[in-house]
Amino acid sequence: MSKNSNLPDDPKAYTDRGNAKYELGDYEGAIADYDQAIRAIELNPEHARAYTNRGCAKYELEDYEGAIADCDRAIEINPDYAKAYTDRGNAKYELEDYEGAIADYSRVIKLKPDNAEAEAYNNRGMAKYWQEDYEGAIADYKRAIELDPDYAKAYTDRGNAKYELEDYEGAIADYSRVIKLKPDNAEAEAYNNRGMAKYWQEDYEGAIADYKRAIELDPDYADAYYNRGMAKYWQDYYKGAIADYKRAIELDSDYADAYYYRGVSRSKLGDLEPSQFWPPNLAWREVIADYDRAIKLKSDYAKAYFRRGEAKSNLGDHDGAKADYDRAVELDPTLKRR
Repeated sequence: MSKNSNLPDDPKAYTDRGNAKYELGDYEGAIADYDQAIRAIELNPEHARAYTNRGCAKYELEDYEGAIADCDRAIEINPDYAKAYTDRGNAKYELEDYEGAIADYSRVIKLKPDNAEAEAYNNRGMAKYWQEDYEGAIADYKRAIELDPDYAKAYTDRGNAKYELEDYEGAIADYSRVIKLKPDNAEAEAYNNRGMAKYWQEDYEGAIADYKRAIELDPDYADAYYNRGMAKYWQDYYKGAIADYKRAIELDSDYADAYYYRGVSRSKLGDLEPSQFWPPNLAWREVIADYDRAIKLKSDYAKAYFRRGEAKSNLGDHDGAKADYDRAVELDPTLKRR
């Protein structure tokens, strides 16, 4: 026993206590115990685990550089330690070093660790996805699914890659598989994702049904409200769209697109139902307020400047309208004043 500690000079005791703290979310306390474990032992292959454990805690604290340094040390001690490559790849991924992450995940795949190979393929696929190598990502997700046919995240990620390639039918099939698997905390996302694929197929009713289910599963899902609003918008159901944009804004006050489309929907509702746009001066000021907020959140929002110019013109503020039209065209030369 150490004179100054109730723990033995055994790295396992420190490691185990560190692991317990890690599971409780006490990452600083976990790091302190892993430090003790590292100091308590001499260089040997088992030592690598203490470094990766400390690296994981640093990762959770968003100290990705520190996590990589610990994984580097673990790999120096044990060059065949698959978990160290996985953890280092994850930290590189967070730093957007996708090439470095791919190299680490590829090393994991080569080592073929028990119960981790499918995850390595999926992780590598995610890194390729963010490099916009969607075909390469799909190939990796496919292999992950072959290794683990119930791997819900691999279906989600493959669906996302297919979505980017505008293979909406393929994306819908993958999201439907996720829904069937009912993964914890991911079912609402799967319905929302499937709704988005249906939206781009112009199956607005199908999309609305999926967004509705996503909201039932997660009543605070701002994106699902916004997306449902967009499906209603393209059906000219502006009143319903406005209600959904309003809820999205309540849940996320920085949702620039929700402000923009609420403004557009208000003006279009006024065109269809003038009684809903009364008195006109006040109504146009509400529309302008939405565009103001969208522009404040996204200063290069060309369409918002253009629409605000229209609204100001309707209020007789022609100088203000011209300034907004000019700014819109400056940001996006394809926009032309009507």
